Amino acid sequence: MTVCVDFDGTMVRHKYPAIGEEIPGAVDTIKKLMKDGNQIILWTMRSGAQLQEAVNWCHLKGIQLFNVNNNPNQLVWTTSPKCYAQLYIDDSALGCPLMKDGEDVFVDWRIVQSYLYAAGFLKEPK
Repeated sequence: MTVCVDFDGTMVRHKYPAIGEEIPGAVDTIKKLMKDGNQIILWTMRSGAQLQEAVNWCHLKGIQLFNVNNNPNQLVWTTSPKCYAQLYIDDSALGCPLMKDGEDVFVDWRIVQSYLYAAGFLKEPK
């Protein structure tokens, strides 16, 4: 499966244009998705140097990106700029479980991980 994952507010706390602190559980869960055969697309509004910094951050954390902001596999059936995936994890998505710390709101990866197991995106550990 292909999973689009947002960056600011999803992998890291909001500090744009800087890179915020890693959100607990984000990297671990994304690595589990990769281990279970899912392709990860970085899905972010960042561009230019800030986008490259996010890509570099992912690589440093061991997140192997299938692509950035687009799915090359969809080019055989559509020219739409909307990135196709079976799942989108984004702090701005309706229904995405969130945590709040002061004014900062970000993804609650403990709950996301339980959703991923329930939906079959992650395999239960043996």
